[in-house]
Amino acid sequence: MKTRTILLAGMAAALLTGLSASAQQPAQPPNATIPEMPKQTTRTGKHVNRIIDMWLKGQPVYYAQISGGGYEKGKEMAATKADYITYEMEHGPLDFKELQEFMRGLVDAGPTRTGHKTPAVIVTLPISGTTDAVRANAWMIQQTLAAGVHGILLCNAESPEAARLMIEASRYPFAPRVDGLAQGTRGNGSQGYASRIWGVTPGEYMRIADPWPMNPDGELLFGLKIENPRADANVETSVRVPGISFAEWGPGDHGFFIMGRPGTYKGGVGTEAMRAVRQRVLNATKAAKVMFLNACSDDPKSENYVINQIKDGAMICTGGDSPAADVGRKFSNRTDQF
Repeated sequence: MKTRTILLAGMAAALLTGLSASAQQPAQPPNATIPEMPKQTTRTGKHVNRIIDMWLKGQPVYYAQISGGGYEKGKEMAATKADYITYEMEHGPLDFKELQEFMRGLVDAGPTRTGHKTPAVIVTLPISGTTDAVRANAWMIQQTLAAGVHGILLCNAESPEAARLMIEASRYPFAPRVDGLAQGTRGNGSQGYASRIWGVTPGEYMRIADPWPMNPDGELLFGLKIENPRADANVETSVRVPGISFAEWGPGDHGFFIMGRPGTYKGGVGTEAMRAVRQRVLNATKAAKVMFLNACSDDPKSENYVINQIKDGAMICTGGDSPAADVGRKFSNRTDQF
């Protein structure tokens, strides 16, 4: 794990220069972790992936979520204030052609207000996060990345082996070798459409289409949904797999397991057992120096109040176009200039 240790060594420092850059800014969220761009990067200027640029400024990010949609939906969503869009195919339609068209619509709508070519797009897939399921369905990971998206969130991520297989499926065979990972399996031809979406040459795409911050020049982000008791049992090792950059605790599905029946989860944490699961996942992400995702609310009385979530260390929040995101941006004195 020597490579991962080196690349993640300075993670906490950027938050001190981001959220705490002036006396007027809010205090640093306690124990929050934020990757700092490693010194050996060859990257200049903005990243393709807007999420990375925001994290390097010490800023939490906010996402909007859609379930499917093609070219016109892409043109519509290009105007989102969200830093990224979750394109939901876990329960929504598994349609890679439509995903391609969505990405094309984002591009055709023009650059975002931050100057990035598109908002970032993170995809969920209908793959159960078990070792056998990820191995059998690695083709879905590769089809998704070939559409030009910026990352994948593995649902029901039950084991470190499943997380590792996802990362290996996302990497080209010639990518820099990393302790703990086998050689990548992504194939030639996958760079064509994706490179046009990113606005780079096919050769440059293959160089930078790698997990960040494991690869300091990478532009892809991979996350884990820890959302059942089997995933909980392995969370501390799963989030340490090289190439994983964020995780969430999946309260909806956890509610089914912990609270015992559908309809009992209403959007809050709900019970002490649910709070304990959330805390375990949060603690695991802090220890591994990866980002934590949580639902965020603009209601100060809510357990998910956005300011409290940021203070607790959340660096990804729901509701990119919602009042909660506006409250969070104001709290962190956010600007979108680069």
